[in-house]
Amino acid sequence: MLLKSNIDDLKKIVKDDNMLFCEEERYCYAEDSANIRGEKSIPDIVIFAETTEDVQKTLKYANEHKIPVISRGAGTNTVGSCVCSNGGIVLNFSKMNKILEFNPDNMTMRVQPGVVLADIKNLAESAGLFYPPDPSNFKVSTIGGSIAQSSGGAKSFKYGTTKDYVLSLKVVLADGTVMDLGAGTIKDAVGYHLNQLIVGSEGTLAVVVEAELKLIPKPENNALVTAYFDTIEDAVNGVNGIIQERIFPATIDFMDKNAINTVEKFYPCGLKTEKECLLLIEVDGFSSSIGTQINRVEKALRESRASDVVSVFNKDEMESVWTARRASYGATAKLAPDVVTDDVIVPRTSLSKMVCGCRDICKKYNLQVCIVGHVGDGNVHPQIALNLENDEEYKNLMDAKSEIYSLAISLNGTISAEHGVGIEKISYIDKIIDAKAIDYMRSIKSLFDPNNILNPGKIFRM
Repeated sequence: MLLKSNIDDLKKIVKDDNMLFCEEERYCYAEDSANIRGEKSIPDIVIFAETTEDVQKTLKYANEHKIPVISRGAGTNTVGSCVCSNGGIVLNFSKMNKILEFNPDNMTMRVQPGVVLADIKNLAESAGLFYPPDPSNFKVSTIGGSIAQSSGGAKSFKYGTTKDYVLSLKVVLADGTVMDLGAGTIKDAVGYHLNQLIVGSEGTLAVVVEAELKLIPKPENNALVTAYFDTIEDAVNGVNGIIQERIFPATIDFMDKNAINTVEKFYPCGLKTEKECLLLIEVDGFSSSIGTQINRVEKALRESRASDVVSVFNKDEMESVWTARRASYGATAKLAPDVVTDDVIVPRTSLSKMVCGCRDICKKYNLQVCIVGHVGDGNVHPQIALNLENDEEYKNLMDAKSEIYSLAISLNGTISAEHGVGIEKISYIDKIIDAKAIDYMRSIKSLFDPNNILNPGKIFRM
């Protein structure tokens, strides 16, 4: 807990109207979107950084007094990366939300960490450019959090994840030192790529205060194919068939029967609730290519025994379908007092075993589950509805999660594709990463942050 003297000192560093002191205000920062059971630990103070200098001064003071600092954007992560297990300072970046430079000729954008992803996308698209990473919460989530978690999304299959679009970073180290990482050019073969080390480090190594992002030309047109299947195996064969047709869709997303039914009740849009699963395949490119791509996709799907194959070209209708898909988490929350989403990934050849295994495990533990995912890259999101205050249900959840992770590992996959580790998966990391590699990670953490003040207790135990 911070002493009154600490609070008084911090008041000299940051403006009073950029600090939250009262318990009710601080309590809002005791959790993120992880839905973690148990008593919440609230931060001792919340500081809204407006400038890099604010961040420098705060970190320098915190480092000298060994006070934990937890960086926070919109708090939409689902693994507890923003929670304050030991109190300390929450460094909120909602006021560092400026787009500093947009260079359409270089196809780059320089932004502060609090910029919302939707604003980056909209500005890029106004100039015929494209920022592909699209986590389902992109309308509210921030680029700082996206970099911290190395977010992905539906378009990762074709376009990659956040790490593929970070050219350079300006970061503040634990002792307040500012460091520029990366050249800001498309190619850079000079030295270790420390900017890529920061991406996905969940705020444990440094605090990002600026990011230069790579943009790409926006595809001229797109269209969507929806296809229902009677078995998950047929759906996976359909995905493989599309690729064998030499078509590289922007997205190949999946909803199982429970997800279809739950979403249709929550957001009625005409989904066929009697079917076992649904694939959503979006193709993009030059307008002249869309028809050819759609024909080949439809052919591959029908050869894999798809039924009700429908192509959608109208943008409003496409958005309605994608809104339904993105609504799956909210829809699942209607089934019980709480919902927990998870994130595993396996090679696509093991996808049907992963999906069926998730359903069998949840059935074994009497848990309601809706399964969605980005199946082009083998990424599966089980969304489990339960009452976290019920001891039996909570125990069943933890046992089920452990078995789901073990299944993913046994299928040559891993326990997180795009959500990160946080505190939710810290107990499982040694099952997937070599012990010597974890020791090296600890050494890197100690080098960057010798007093362990930056988001302590996340990813792995020191």
